[in-house]
Amino acid sequence: MAISVGDRLPDAELRRMTADGPTVVKSTEVLGGGKVVLFAVPGAFTPGCSNVHLPGFIERAGELKAKGVTTIACVAVNDPFVMDAWGEARGVGDDILLLSDGNGEFTAAMGLELDGSGFGLGRRSKRYAAIIEDGVLTSLDVDEKGIDLSTCSNVLLKL
Repeated sequence: MAISVGDRLPDAELRRMTADGPTVVKSTEVLGGGKVVLFAVPGAFTPGCSNVHLPGFIERAGELKAKGVTTIACVAVNDPFVMDAWGEARGVGDDILLLSDGNGEFTAAMGLELDGSGFGLGRRSKRYAAIIEDGVLTSLDVDEKGIDLSTCSNVLLKL
């Protein structure tokens, strides 16, 4: 069952790349304080994620911050090395926290798994955008096809 508006964020291990290499972080620690925009992609370096979804958040990060967003984060069922390379390739910088959910544990706890095995992708995350305030989900838009509801433009309308 998918997480719903009003639910607390699940506590799961994620990884992020630091100067010392991959580091384990808890979802509730990195996403549970302040006003957070979290968006998920099925996979780093995939065309829709790289060419459409991520760029909107990079380009409009300042607008999100101006609306009180303290953290902008992206999560994918990819390893931290892939997420780091994707961030470097796309010029993410420090505006967006890239989180690796390599084992899909956070995605499963959110109830937002995508079976991409028909495309050779295995278990992935559905594409979504969420607004989280002090650890509580206040908005969730899941794209079942394409990239529409989870765009940065749509998130900005909800803030």
